[in-house]
Amino acid sequence: MTGAPALLPRIMIEDLVRDALREDFGRGGDLTTTATVPAGMRATAVLAAREAGAVAGLDLAVLAFELLDPTAEVVVSKGDGCRVAAGEEIATITADARALLSGERVALNFLGHLSGIATATATLVDAVAGRCAVTCTRKTTPGLRAFEKYAVRCGGGVNHRTGLDDAVLIKDNHVALAGGVTAAVEQVLAQVGHLVAIEVEVDTLDQLRELLEFSDGVDAVLLDNMDPAQLREAVELIDGRLTAEASGRISVETAPAIAETGVDLISAGWLTHSAAVLDIGLDIQV
Repeated sequence: MTGAPALLPRIMIEDLVRDALREDFGRGGDLTTTATVPAGMRATAVLAAREAGAVAGLDLAVLAFELLDPTAEVVVSKGDGCRVAAGEEIATITADARALLSGERVALNFLGHLSGIATATATLVDAVAGRCAVTCTRKTTPGLRAFEKYAVRCGGGVNHRTGLDDAVLIKDNHVALAGGVTAAVEQVLAQVGHLVAIEVEVDTLDQLRELLEFSDGVDAVLLDNMDPAQLREAVELIDGRLTAEASGRISVETAPAIAETGVDLISAGWLTHSAAVLDIGLDIQV
């Protein structure tokens, strides 16, 4: 991994970081730092990984310090999208010492959380070894979806739809309420414009066969909770007519066998809803 997608514009992240700082400062500010650190003192701090992983969210972390000290000077060693080894330096920040200590937790909360998602994604990307793409889902933290999906991209993955208005995804409950796969697709095609992508979830090979009988206008099929043998047969039936996405409790251990079936995508909700925080620390240089 040599680089990340375009960084999130500051206008997207500033309110989020400001709100996080306000929450931490509460009603009286940083009592400990104000009492122990002289006003006007400058210091240099190092952000470093304490375990191997992939970096995401560095801009949010840096902004936490810059909002508290606009004169902060930052030198980035490993930016978003880069992999880091345990002990490797990510960035150094020279700023007002009070700003460094007061902004530390907000900065690390964002950086650790998003780097954890990037690391989980990179692990799954490595597991499939280029046989298919890895994508996320809408199982995200409320209010943080854009940032968590950005972290997936930093880890080498791609994004599924960002919200309900991005594309059509006909799932099992839609099928049940619409009266079947055929009825659901026909209703969508009658109401949705030609620029909107359409994906249909199927749970069985019989449902897939039904879909393939009238797949004109459908772009992708989500093959839910199928084992590798079923996925292989599904890929043969699809024969390149639709993008084939495998989903349902896919892990790093099971992903290689699933990727070998010939599916185009593997989607995993745990990349965003259950990824462990990457342990990153901030140490003042003395």
